[in-house]
Amino acid sequence: MGSSYHQFCPVAKAMELFDERWTLLVVRELLLGSRRFNDVRRGLPRMSPTLLSKRLHQLVVAGIVEKQDSGNEARYVLTRAGMELRPVVEALGMWGTRWVGTLGDGDLDPALLMWDMHRNVCSTSIPGEHAVIEFHFTDVAVHSRAWWLVITPGEVDVCDVDPGLTVSVWVSTRLRVLTEIWRGDVTWSHTLESGDLTIDGPATLRRGLPSWFTLPKSAAVPRPVHDRA
Repeated sequence: MGSSYHQFCPVAKAMELFDERWTLLVVRELLLGSRRFNDVRRGLPRMSPTLLSKRLHQLVVAGIVEKQDSGNEARYVLTRAGMELRPVVEALGMWGTRWVGTLGDGDLDPALLMWDMHRNVCSTSIPGEHAVIEFHFTDVAVHSRAWWLVITPGEVDVCDVDPGLTVSVWVSTRLRVLTEIWRGDVTWSHTLESGDLTIDGPATLRRGLPSWFTLPKSAAVPRPVHDRA
């Protein structure tokens, strides 16, 4: 746990735990459904495994997370205290969307984007039981350019290596464009009309693909009409 602020204020006491780097983002991942160590890591791809282990241990000691041994792999589950952080994390996300909207190039990460999209697939909107979406990012390094979402009944897998399956539909765009769609900064229809994003495949799949995903809650947050100043 971080050093004490030596204040009786409950905000100060809470921040003794949560102002340490990555801690609240680990909670975010657990709130979004990650349970295994490697799943949390995929939601925090730039966090070192050593630091993640340390933060999870701190959260367990603080009573925010319960570590459950399940065969050869531990599971991390939020306690009642941890679950009560949901409105806090959601409110921070909505505030950040509304007031801290600028994205630097260093904020763009195809691994994180694909991981977040994979857990927001609306399987009932997909025709048939199986679908494979290939994403091609035109503006990133070659080794990170192609990604696949493999959708099967009850499961969605993210692949950064060709899974060797028949592709149902192809999406080609810049990483920033798809990230801005996911954040709610622009719409699928706008980027399709402008040519910033293209979808190839059978007509029914091309038209339906945007409805296969449920955008994060923060994407619906209205932006300020006036300058932030």
